[in-house]
Amino acid sequence: MGIVIGVVGPHDLVDDVAAVCEEQPGVSTLRLDYDHESQAPAIVEAHAASVEGWLFTGIVPYMLCRDAEALIRPAAFVDYSGATLLNALVRLQHRGEDVTRLSIDTLPAADVDATFGEAGLPTGELRTHPYRPGMTSQKAIAFHRRSPAHTVITCLSSVYEALRDERHVLRLVPSVHSVRVALRQLVLTAEGQVQEDAQIALGLVEVADEEGLLREATALGGTLAAFRGGTHLLVTTRGPLHDATGGFTGLPMLARLAEQNDAVRVGFGLGRSAAEAESLARRALAKARRLGPVAAVLSLRADADIVLESVTAEPAGGQSLSVIARRVGLSVPTLEKLLQARAATGGEPLTTREIADRLAVQQRTARRMLHRLELAGLAERTGNLTSGSSGRPLTLYRLTLQHPGPGHRSGEPA
Repeated sequence: MGIVIGVVGPHDLVDDVAAVCEEQPGVSTLRLDYDHESQAPAIVEAHAASVEGWLFTGIVPYMLCRDAEALIRPAAFVDYSGATLLNALVRLQHRGEDVTRLSIDTLPAADVDATFGEAGLPTGELRTHPYRPGMTSQKAIAFHRRSPAHTVITCLSSVYEALRDERHVLRLVPSVHSVRVALRQLVLTAEGQVQEDAQIALGLVEVADEEGLLREATALGGTLAAFRGGTHLLVTTRGPLHDATGGFTGLPMLARLAEQNDAVRVGFGLGRSAAEAESLARRALAKARRLGPVAAVLSLRADADIVLESVTAEPAGGQSLSVIARRVGLSVPTLEKLLQARAATGGEPLTTREIADRLAVQQRTARRMLHRLELAGLAERTGNLTSGSSGRPLTLYRLTLQHPGPGHRSGEPA
């Protein structure tokens, strides 16, 4: 089975890094280059559905994407310390440069010191500007300009272009060895994720009234069939179940089914084969029966059982919006706009794009908001809506956030 890796970096590095990746059997690449590293998050978001993993040509675009919460696939970056930095020092020595007086950006100071120590070079006159959150090419340029007598080593193409006419500048490019090391780690992680997400998840559902059950199965990306004795079999895979349960913490469908049934018991089993998943689902259902009339349990291998809480909006209904805002890290006006958006659609699920449009924010900002609400049990994923383009499908969310109960004003804690 092949794996597609998205290679992200500046124009002059992407092809070389991708070519090294494609030497690995079973690996193909999607080559995505940018003019400036600040464009990396938008590129990743636009092509997330097309790859199984991301390889960045350096740490800066990787960190920009991570900080923007754009990485929903396994990701790695090519490390420029070690072999790559040593190669640069050899090149500088051949050019007659003083390799003991350097101004180096992005690389961790400890890694620079270790590399120089291995090469037997002193570090007393080195100046380093390690990557930190919030670092920009402008800050790196200003750092280098404060030491005009030092030769510059940079990891950023934008810094190289800005300084190349002013002084001696060497831009680090990934060594073949460093690319192979990063790719090896990424492929192992990505293949593990693919196999994990493809694990079979079987659910055994006991309900008297099956109204709405098919809709719930569809939201899980699964299929539904009669099992035996009034029990229904729900077949899906680990990935959709993990998403729908907020990381195996709660099962929103439990509360919805309980609205039509006095008793709802669900047992999910997660296994590497259908037989193993069914055996675990039986164990989970047996435990759910012991817990009470409305209960759900997920059974895993190694005798691990997880009780899936019934996620409802009721606990938040008695809280003021200000209390909810503090819980989820959003402002009261933002919560009010979300309530208005839900009311405008009659309570129907909304896509991230619709939320972004109604709140006048970027889609990634809308995703962050909804993720926070989801973790707090105030929103739930109900499926995906294909956008019709080559980008990622749009996630549908049902907002379970409620207006404050009577007697609670939005400015007063409950």
